[in-house]
Amino acid sequence: QLQLVESGGGSVQPGGSLRLACTTSEITLDHYTIGWFRRAPGKEREAVSCISDSGLSTIYADSVKGRFTISRDNAKNTVYLQMNSLRPEDTDVYYCAKSRFTSEACSYPQYFDSWGQGTQVTVSS
Repeated sequence: QLQLVESGGGSVQPGGSLRLACTTSEITLDHYTIGWFRRAPGKEREAVSCISDSGLSTIYADSVKGRFTISRDNAKNTVYLQMNSLRPEDTDVYYCAKSRFTSEACSYPQYFDSWGQGTQVTVSS
């Protein structure tokens, strides 16, 4: 029943920034692709960004490219999502999950597991 743990969400004004973190104390994440997803009520899961096990390959949704940066610190067993220039449409619950596949699986949430409980991001004035 492994579940990753997200943190760092909050409420910010448009143009603001947040840094989300994804971690777990149960396993080492350094052999997994980690993805960030969001899913507003009534919506399907949307891949926001994914990062390969080494951190050398990253993928971003077109809607966040240039604004968000995914990174990982395997020594800390943590994956981050730096979110800059936030927009109201970024408002959502953000989840992280792991995959044994490469980062090219980012568009396919069915290849991910250990979904966290989510962290709320709210962007409003």
